Amino acid sequence: MGQKIAFGLGMLANQMFPAALGIFMVVLVQNLGFPAWMWGVLFFLPRIFDAFFDPIMGFITDNTRSIWGRRRSYVFIGSIIMGLSFVVMWQLYRENGLDYNFIFFLLCSFVFYFGLSVFSVPFVAMGYEMSDDFHERTNIMAISQWIGQWAWVIAPWFWVVMYDPKWFPSADIATRTLAVWVGISCMILAMIPAIFIKSKSTKNDDNLRPLTFKTIGGSLNEILNSFKEAFRSKPFRKLCIATFLIFNAFNTVAAFSFFIVVYYLFDGSTAAAGIWPTLFGCVGALATTFIVIPIVAWISRKTGKKNAFLICQGISIIGYIMLWFLFIPGKPYMFLFALPFFSFGIGSLFTLMMSMTADVCDLDELTSGKRREGIFGAIYWWMVKFGFAIAGLLTGVIMTIVGFNADAVNQPDGAVTGLRLFYSGIPILGTLIAMWVMRNYDLTEEKAREIKKQLDSRKVEL
Repeated sequence: MGQKIAFGLGMLANQMFPAALGIFMVVLVQNLGFPAWMWGVLFFLPRIFDAFFDPIMGFITDNTRSIWGRRRSYVFIGSIIMGLSFVVMWQLYRENGLDYNFIFFLLCSFVFYFGLSVFSVPFVAMGYEMSDDFHERTNIMAISQWIGQWAWVIAPWFWVVMYDPKWFPSADIATRTLAVWVGISCMILAMIPAIFIKSKSTKNDDNLRPLTFKTIGGSLNEILNSFKEAFRSKPFRKLCIATFLIFNAFNTVAAFSFFIVVYYLFDGSTAAAGIWPTLFGCVGALATTFIVIPIVAWISRKTGKKNAFLICQGISIIGYIMLWFLFIPGKPYMFLFALPFFSFGIGSLFTLMMSMTADVCDLDELTSGKRREGIFGAIYWWMVKFGFAIAGLLTGVIMTIVGFNADAVNQPDGAVTGLRLFYSGIPILGTLIAMWVMRNYDLTEEKAREIKKQLDSRKVEL
C-alpha cells in the first residue's frame, strides 16, 4: 500500500499541473487580452513538441543503465524542471504588452512540457511495472487515480480565489501567486515516487542499449521500429484510438463549462456566477473520486476490463445528454444532478486503460522478448498529448465559429447555444466511436493469465 500511495502522490502532481493549467489559461483571454488564435497556438505548439519527444524519452528510460534503475532519476529531474518552469511561466504582467507576454509564455511552455515529458514517461512506466497480476494492476491504477482526482477537486476552487477581490485585486495577480504554490508543492509531490518506489539496479544489464551520441542513429531507428511494432499490436492500437477519441473530445470542449455557466446561467457576470463554475469541476471530481473509481474497479473485477469500459462510457453519454437539459438559467443547481453520470467518462478512462496497457506490455514481451513499458507508455500518452494539442486548437476554432467573445458581456445571438451544442455533441460522438472501436477488444483475463504463464516458464528455462 505504501508503494501504491507513493505512486498516487506522483499522480496527484501529474494531474494537478494540467488541472491548474486549464483554469489559469482562461486568464490569458479573460484578463490579459489574448485573442482566441493566440490561445489556440499556446495550446497547440508546446503539446506537439511534448508529444513528439515522448517516444524518445520512452526509449531512453527503457534503456537506461543505472544503480537507481531505469526510471527514478528521470522522475526526480523532471519534477524539478516542470515545477520551476511552471512558476516562471505564469509571471505575466499586463504592462509588458500582449506580444511580449505571448512569446514569453510560449517559450516557457516548451521548457515546462520538456520537464513534463522527462517526468511523466518514466513515471507512467513505473506504474506498469509495479505488478504482473491482472486485477492488481487495476487496483494500482484505481488507487493512483483516486489520489490524483483530488487535483480536480482542489483546482476548481482557484476560480474563487482568482475572481474574488477579497483575495486578490485581479485574476492575473492571483495567477502569478498561485503558480508559485502549485509549482513548488507539485514539484515535491512528483519527487516522492523517485524516492520511495523500489526499483532494481540496471547498471550491469547488457541487454539495454543506452542512447549516446555514438549510437544516436541506430537508437532513433530503433525508436521508429518500436513505434511501428507497438501499433502492430491490435489491442494496443484499440486502446490508443479509444483514448484519443474520448479524452480529446472531452478536452476540446472542457473550457466551455466556465463560459456556459457564466454566460448562459448568469448572463456574463462572473460575480453573479460566484462559486458555481467551481462547483461544476469540484463536484464532478468528488463524484469521480468517491463514486466512479470504486464502481469501475468493482465492475472490472466482475465483468472484465473491456465490459467495464463499455458500461462506464455508456453511462457518460447519459450524463452529456442530461447536461444539455439541466443547464437551466435561474436554477444552476440542476446541473449537479448530471455530474455523477458525466464523470464516468474520464473518471473510468485512465483507471482501465492504464491497467490494460500493462497487459499489452506482457503480450509485447512474449512476442519481442523485451520489456518496453517506457516506449508503450510514451506512445499511449503521445496519442493523448497529440490529440490534446489538436483539442486546444479546436477550442479556439469553435469559439471563433460560433462567434463567442469572452470580452463581451452580451454575446452575439446563437454564440452560447453553439457552445452548448458542441459541449454535448462532440464528447457523445467521440465516445460512441470509441465504444465501437473497443467492441471486440480481445485481451481478456484468461488470455492475460496464459501470457503470464508462458513468460514465467520462459524465465525458468533461462
